[in-house]
Amino acid sequence: MILLDTHALVWLSEGNKQLGLESKKMIDQALKLNELYVSPISFWEIAMLVEKGRINLSLSIDAWRNSLLDGGLQECEFSGGIAVKAALLHDFHGDPADRMIVSTATALMMTLCTADKKILDWEHDLLCINAKK
Repeated sequence: MILLDTHALVWLSEGNKQLGLESKKMIDQALKLNELYVSPISFWEIAMLVEKGRINLSLSIDAWRNSLLDGGLQECEFSGGIAVKAALLHDFHGDPADRMIVSTATALMMTLCTADKKILDWEHDLLCINAKK
């Protein structure tokens, strides 16, 4: 199972070439197996970026989200346990969305697809795919 970091989700949906070929193959395979996931916090992050005018989507955020989910992307369940785990991440930076995404991946034993150097360099029990490769 693969969990997409927020930027990896945007890159995938836009066909952005920053998403590496190796990652794209793994993502496509996970999608075929219904094992490609996103955290609800990623949709919140993207909605905030759209509202601030930092990114543009061809659809409304609701229509964009629904299109991705209709295409087979799975949305993770978010729980109080994952939120608590996010607060307790040891030696991890303070970004709340990153904490939620990482805690979701570890709690649900998923591989995180990210290009975030802070996450990739974090030396704990987290399986990662470098989204740029």
